[in-house]
Amino acid sequence: MVKFMIIFLKPANTTAFEDAYNAFLAQAERMPHLIRRQVVDVLGSPLGAAPYHRILELYFDDQAQMEASLRSRPGQEAGAELQKRFPARSFEVIYAEVYEEAGGGSPAGG
Repeated sequence: MVKFMIIFLKPANTTAFEDAYNAFLAQAERMPHLIRRQVVDVLGSPLGAAPYHRILELYFDDQAQMEASLRSRPGQEAGAELQKRFPARSFEVIYAEVYEEAGGGSPAGG
């Protein structure tokens, strides 16, 4: 599984950000091959305030499907919406492979 992540920095105007984000999200959810989306609201960090506000994670079965989705008409429209609604350097875009294990814990007493 792979995920495409859009990491939004703290906005100057939260109300304007939310309006732009909701319009963008509606476009992004139309992308083909999207199997899951996850929204992360950043609370902070162990060092205090974090420079990030929100992370949108879009999940796909594999990199080929993600790339096809990004190249599709809805993917291109979502990309255009992102560029139109958010100022330059107010977000970062990355993708990553996801590894998950059942349980998520370490053996006790090891």
